[in-house]
Amino acid sequence: MVSETLQSEENVSAAMEVDLNSALKFTKSVIILTDRRVLSFQEGVAVCQSWTLEPAHRFYLTDHAGVAKLELRNLSTLLAVWRFTLGRQPAALRLVDQLAVFHAGPGEAALAEDAVSCFCPVCHSALKDDVEDCPVCISAEMVPPSTWTLIKLWRFAKPYQGQLLVGFLLTLASTAATLVPPYLTMPLMDEVLIPFQNGQKIEPTTVSWYLIGLFGSALLAWGLGWIKTYILALVSERIGADLRTTTYEHLLKLSLEYFGGRRTGDLIARIGSETDRINVFLSLHLLDFATDVLMILMTSVILFTINPTLAIVTLLPLPFIAWLIHVVRDRLRTGFEKIDRVWSEVTNVLTDTIPGIRVVKAFAQEDREAKRFNDANQHNLAVNDRLNRVWSLFSPSVTLLTEVGLLVVWGFGIWQVSRNEITVGVLTAFLAYIGRFYMRLDSMSRIVSSTQKAASGAKRIFEILDHVSSVPEPVNPVAMPRVEGRITLRQAGFRYGNRAVIRKLNLNIEPGQMIGLVGHSGSGKSTLVNLMCRFYDLSDGVIELDGVDIRQLRVADYRRHIGLVLQEPFLFFGTIADNIAYGLPEASRDEIVAAARAAHAHEFILRMPQGYDSLVGERGQGLSGGERQRISIARALLINPRILILDEATSAVDTETEKEIQKALDNLVRGRTTIAIAHRLSTLRKADRLVVMDKGEIVEEGTHDALMETQGAYWRLYEAQQRQAQAEGAVLRELQA
Repeated sequence: MVSETLQSEENVSAAMEVDLNSALKFTKSVIILTDRRVLSFQEGVAVCQSWTLEPAHRFYLTDHAGVAKLELRNLSTLLAVWRFTLGRQPAALRLVDQLAVFHAGPGEAALAEDAVSCFCPVCHSALKDDVEDCPVCISAEMVPPSTWTLIKLWRFAKPYQGQLLVGFLLTLASTAATLVPPYLTMPLMDEVLIPFQNGQKIEPTTVSWYLIGLFGSALLAWGLGWIKTYILALVSERIGADLRTTTYEHLLKLSLEYFGGRRTGDLIARIGSETDRINVFLSLHLLDFATDVLMILMTSVILFTINPTLAIVTLLPLPFIAWLIHVVRDRLRTGFEKIDRVWSEVTNVLTDTIPGIRVVKAFAQEDREAKRFNDANQHNLAVNDRLNRVWSLFSPSVTLLTEVGLLVVWGFGIWQVSRNEITVGVLTAFLAYIGRFYMRLDSMSRIVSSTQKAASGAKRIFEILDHVSSVPEPVNPVAMPRVEGRITLRQAGFRYGNRAVIRKLNLNIEPGQMIGLVGHSGSGKSTLVNLMCRFYDLSDGVIELDGVDIRQLRVADYRRHIGLVLQEPFLFFGTIADNIAYGLPEASRDEIVAAARAAHAHEFILRMPQGYDSLVGERGQGLSGGERQRISIARALLINPRILILDEATSAVDTETEKEIQKALDNLVRGRTTIAIAHRLSTLRKADRLVVMDKGEIVEEGTHDALMETQGAYWRLYEAQQRQAQAEGAVLRELQA
């Protein structure tokens, strides 16, 4: 197919295979760079894409946490985007290189290589080696939110378009009803009141009909206004609820690298206060804005119908108000986004301090944390004060312009009455309409603030929704109804930014085998475990489960076969039974009790006031460290995983508690493929094989006895621990003596 597409005497300079599509699903496509064009062939698509090379064409390569992106650009125009795993990175670099050579020779190619040597962990943009702050992130923070961002909310409003249409029609009808009374004042003045002053008799029937018309229009406007407000409020609440749910669900699907670069308080503020702000805008301010626009348009039509000259005079202040709104809007856009970021700082202090209150009190740092909160709060106050100075001047200025406009209408109208060009009734109706017109104009100007707040919130929400997980789901996932537990790593590599953490690692773990991972801190043990859990994807190489690349399995299906016991077990607020059954919510009470017995947790649970229904407190603070650990072991036992990962499961407890946990772990590892990281090397003696890591590589592998005989890296680690244990024992004996 490639040879058929090439033109006469067209030569291929570089090519690469792409293994992800735009939705980060595994698929195949090919990028080919020739001396004339860039070609893209996608699997299942008969027609290839083609771009004729121009001097301004450039490839831009970025990557992070296992996923890379190659962009083809022409000056500021984005022509194409390809995504792929980092195993394709060398070929992508050759494409970047070769295109640079075509345009500017080897010098520019060297610059292209320098540009992709380091990457921002947040936005994945290329950085130069001597740059610490990412210019893309900084510029993104400085770009004010556009009001057009609110248009993206239509995806959430679309399911309710029928109700929205009804609400709009009701708004149109209620607005029209409110415009009837001023129109009736013209004949009431000219045909009833002024003739009466000139000595004519008032006709009661005529007056009654005018009064009935005024009352009926007011009653109709009230009824229609109530119905449309109720309908649109219901719709806006549902749009807000859908927005919160969708954002939270998308957040849960993102990989760990996303959370590594964000503060908890900031994410909570986005899903909580930002969605509330958008909801208030949709339910109240947007409805008011639509009513104001309809009122102004319909009033303008009526005014021109009554008297075009007077209508033109009425609209004179409108350009000045529009200019004022435009000037203030730009300041409000940047101001409200800055307020959002500063408020996140306040929330971050709370999310740091409240969960860590025990540490705060233990180190007597209440005053320090109070000062942190006060500093953040004062910063928030200062930013709000600066914005309020602008806003406080804006509203009175609009009011002044409307009052001046009203005076102009009075003066010009009296002049026309004196020349018998209009009647007093017409002038009275005009003034009534003008009052409504300028009131709505003033109201519209005040909505600028709410609109910019909502736009700022929408921007921060869509920053989450537009983020794509770096752990993609496969397009055609492989089903594995039965898992034996064989894990194979071949030439596995992983890097974070420009730092290689795992390098060309090869490891084979047989089903039911227990592997112990040992090494100094920073040797890559926890990173390797994270890769096995597929919290991140490899930059190079492959991890296989029973011969199948784990990237070909659905993430949720794969992780159901993994039981994870961490050094610091996390328990949710709720009962002990709920925490044990977290991975299997439909588990029966008998199954929960059986898992607790196997984890040696049943006895201490029964000693608690409500047994399995006892609350564990926030993050399990009502339990000791050993009790929390045994509940986490019971939680792992209940799902009956084929693969078990123990990350320093006994390092944070005392010796007696460690013995109890070790008994529970013996039950847990039986018959399962186990990867264990342990600080105390003595706890890994039961491992079938020990894997010694250093600087992301396996430096030794074997049993405890075999590694001790070689007197290599493992022997040095073991001897250092023995000396430390002897020194601690001597100190303890001296204290006891």
